[in-house]
Amino acid sequence: MKFTEGGVCAAKGFSASGMHCGIRRGKTKEDLSLICSKIPCQGAGLFTRNQVKAAPVLLDMETIKNESFHAIIANSGIANACAPHAMENAKKMQKAAAAALGVEETSVLIGSTGVIGVDLDVSKIEAALPELIGLLAGTPEGSDKAAKGIMTTDTKKKELAVEFELDGRTVRLGGISKGSGMIHPNMGTMLCYLTTDCAISKPMLKQALKYVCDRTFNRISVDGDTSTNDSLIILANGCAGNTPIESEGTSFSLFCDALLMLCTEMARRMAADGEGASHLITCNVSECESEAKAETLAKSVICSPLTKAAVFGCDANWGRVLCALGYSGESFDVDSVDIQFASAAGTVDVCKDGKGLNFDEELAEAVLKEPEVIINVTMHEGTEHATCWGCDLTYDYVKINGDYRT
Repeated sequence: MKFTEGGVCAAKGFSASGMHCGIRRGKTKEDLSLICSKIPCQGAGLFTRNQVKAAPVLLDMETIKNESFHAIIANSGIANACAPHAMENAKKMQKAAAAALGVEETSVLIGSTGVIGVDLDVSKIEAALPELIGLLAGTPEGSDKAAKGIMTTDTKKKELAVEFELDGRTVRLGGISKGSGMIHPNMGTMLCYLTTDCAISKPMLKQALKYVCDRTFNRISVDGDTSTNDSLIILANGCAGNTPIESEGTSFSLFCDALLMLCTEMARRMAADGEGASHLITCNVSECESEAKAETLAKSVICSPLTKAAVFGCDANWGRVLCALGYSGESFDVDSVDIQFASAAGTVDVCKDGKGLNFDEELAEAVLKEPEVIINVTMHEGTEHATCWGCDLTYDYVKINGDYRT
């Protein structure tokens, strides 16, 4: 099992493209993306838990119940949420893409991201479709364009692929995602589109996606906000030729492991590229009595504004971490908690049995200056563990969001 090149085009039978169609201001940045399979796919999706849902999300939540899918089309710049003609425009976008591709409307999923409350000018998408389809390519370049087409305040493209062996066949999974602000557990704000050439049934695909999402995208946070447009969709076309996965077993476990490997790194990259961020914060909670409890504790740490600010300032203020554990809602023995800061620069133990330690402040500062800061929390109460990811809180976060719309 290893990472490979190609993004959403790494899986056999998939092609992708992206272009500028005029939705975003300026004339160069891609704002429209398309992913297609040459044959029908199984599909599964997970969506925002925000009660305020964008029209594309509401439409996709119905569309994903179907049995066959060919494509995903998504735009950036306008979220198509809470706008006067949002659902009408979402359906127009789906219908136009289906007609241009020559497939059923119900086999096309859509996505939008950007400013809320503004009507989406679908005519620009309709006019761009012939060129967008003409640009489709089953190459790394095709995936690259699609990945760029869904970016908003992202500073880095999120695109990855993984391959593994199954039944003597090479199976690949690929993905592109966007997400930089409005990121919080229970569907961290994002668009994420995954492809695989694995032959797998719809129920098992959905089960795998839920299992992996709960351990990756639902364990990241940047700012505590969840978006109206969060969507995680996977398409599987079976082109790898493996024996179809229709139940739990060795093959299903291998698929889940590969999907977990892919989504873990994508989630990490989203957290690291949080708006204005200068540090990725990884919190590992170990020796806990349950995985669920460990997750709750780790989430509390990465969501703590004071912990995030301390990491930004390279201040080894372990008290912020202990405090965040304390208001997590979980019960534990404070006198059994150990805390350590770690990074590529080394490790420094700062708290033992709930009490502060004398530590080298210069080493601690060096540890906290690294791009990724790891907070290791040991509970000494069991065998379970969980990892969550966040980022520091910087001045730039306020600057970015102070004039996001204007």
